[in-house]
Amino acid sequence: MDHAFVGSHSDAARVYFTPKMKISWSAYDTFEANFKPLVVIELAENTRDETKEWLTQKIVEKKKNGGAQLLIKPLVEDRKKIDGNPNIYVVGASRLRLLLGAESVGLVKECNDNTMRAFTYSSRKTFKTFAEDNHDFLTMAECQYIIKHELENLRAKDEKMIPGYPQAKLYPGKSILRRLLTNGILVNIFPLHDTEELKKLGHTWYGQLKIRYQPLDEICNYFGETIAFYFAFLEYFTFALIPMAVIGIPYYIFAWEDYDKYVMFATFNLLWSTVILEVWKRCCAVMAYRWGTLMMKRQFEEPRPGFHGVLGINLVTGREEPVYSSFKRQLRIYLVSLPFVCLCLYIALYVMMTYFDLENQAYLYHQENQSDLSSLLLYVPGIIYAVVIEVLNRLYQYAAEFLTSWENHRLESSYQNHLVLKVLVFNFFNCFASLFYIAFVMFDMKLLRQNLATLLITSQILNQCVEAILPYCLQKRRNKRVKKRMKSLEIDTDLSLFEQVNLEKEMDTYLGTFDDYLELFLQFGYVSLFSCVYPLAAVFAVLNNITEMYSDALKMCSVFKRPFLEPTANIGVWQLAFETMSVISVITNCVLIGMSPQVNALFPDSKVELVLVVVLAEHLILAIKFLMAFAIPDKPQDIRIKLGRLEFESLEALKQQQMKLATESLKGETS
Repeated sequence: MDHAFVGSHSDAARVYFTPKMKISWSAYDTFEANFKPLVVIELAENTRDETKEWLTQKIVEKKKNGGAQLLIKPLVEDRKKIDGNPNIYVVGASRLRLLLGAESVGLVKECNDNTMRAFTYSSRKTFKTFAEDNHDFLTMAECQYIIKHELENLRAKDEKMIPGYPQAKLYPGKSILRRLLTNGILVNIFPLHDTEELKKLGHTWYGQLKIRYQPLDEICNYFGETIAFYFAFLEYFTFALIPMAVIGIPYYIFAWEDYDKYVMFATFNLLWSTVILEVWKRCCAVMAYRWGTLMMKRQFEEPRPGFHGVLGINLVTGREEPVYSSFKRQLRIYLVSLPFVCLCLYIALYVMMTYFDLENQAYLYHQENQSDLSSLLLYVPGIIYAVVIEVLNRLYQYAAEFLTSWENHRLESSYQNHLVLKVLVFNFFNCFASLFYIAFVMFDMKLLRQNLATLLITSQILNQCVEAILPYCLQKRRNKRVKKRMKSLEIDTDLSLFEQVNLEKEMDTYLGTFDDYLELFLQFGYVSLFSCVYPLAAVFAVLNNITEMYSDALKMCSVFKRPFLEPTANIGVWQLAFETMSVISVITNCVLIGMSPQVNALFPDSKVELVLVVVLAEHLILAIKFLMAFAIPDKPQDIRIKLGRLEFESLEALKQQQMKLATESLKGETS
């Protein structure tokens, strides 16, 4: 539903186009009397009037004067009539402003010749579906991304502080939005849902309870590439698990107590864990090309909002910004963060040994009593341990986020890499240490199977409850409370928009795909490392992932605020994490094969020879794995041809431009 508001007039600004044409924005009138609200800005209730006036003026001001040249309006004009925060604004932009912004952020769209190219306003008519009267050329998510980009690039010029807040210091080039966030003046900024499109997407995505492919293109158009890639990987991984599940069911039925027959299953496991990740890279490239992110240029990364330091000069940009000593950061990492991680690993080890004590006591009790109750008690220590593992993982993640923030990383990518490393190391140790201990120290395959089943099933049930059922129920209660409050209001504004904004601002904020990928990473570990001794692991993983698709889709559409689009061409650092896990799985499965009675029977006299053969086999399989990774191209041939053609055309265009400039220069000299 479109909602019209009147915005402040701002008709000229400047933007830098591609080298082909240098046209200033002052040539265009980007004012539009009525605009569709796209983004909500919520300021603190006690925000001073001078601050609000200054911020709204910066947002509508011309680009050449340091503004964003957008349109903004208070959600409610008469703020005395509402019960709650009156400092809520809606932000939008004219269609022309959005088209110009699409060029500045480097959006890639499909051309009439079916190629994907970076959008330019001057060549707009060469793009598919573009028409002067077509307002759907840019998706709502892309429009919101453009607005977010422009708001984040609002920078201080001559201001020394935020008006009304002397402690909120500014300096030339400082991001105004980030300073407002760090000082608690800006409470919330989020894109609005498109209620009609969301209803259609929800119906096709999770509204029908039947197994089918997810509408990935529609998900990408609505939520952006980062979330679409997560759901694409979840779907791909689920389908990749089916062969393991199909083989695992008869293996489980016919070799239930015969652990000597897991050699073939372990061998298949080795090939499976290697192939699926290489094939995924190709699928990833196809989707990234179709969605226009494979050839997007990486933008210069700005300092993250939490970064602080002494004001200095950035040697790359020449701008003033906080500077923090890399040596101090390394001291914090190695003298505080690293010892803390080691302490947490020790705590996890202590908890694991306590679990084994409980397991031993339950076993002794069962030996003495031999009853149904004692049989059930055998599973109690494992269930308690699985719950404790989940609790420790979540507590550690909070601590890891605090520590990584305290390390004061300048870039968001650096912050994420250090956080992922901390979390993965602890989660891997916490979740899999007991399995390694049972398999390679206790040599108890029966206990390994029982422990693996308990950990896998318990963690899946807990995750479904904590991540899906509980948030959904809480959101339902919040919605009822907000709707009840809306009915009692009498305000002179669009009540549907007012209700929508108030409903959505009460929703939980989506914190990204980190936890979702982490859950899949641990599941991949359970399946690839030791599933040969519990073949049903893949079956439970498939069942969990099918429900995960529906529950995650429901969360995205009903529980969380709409996240801003984040262009990406792959699953990022998680690809490396999964590949590392697959290498570890090669080692564990080779050792498990070497421990099997069939292989041991081939070396009855010399265990040294057995160890050498296992190590040789492990090295050979790793070599084959890396050869496969090298031999299988990351991008299909047709994608490589299209990218090569685009690169060739870009170089030719650059040559022609240089020749034109040289010709004009010679003409100027002769005249």
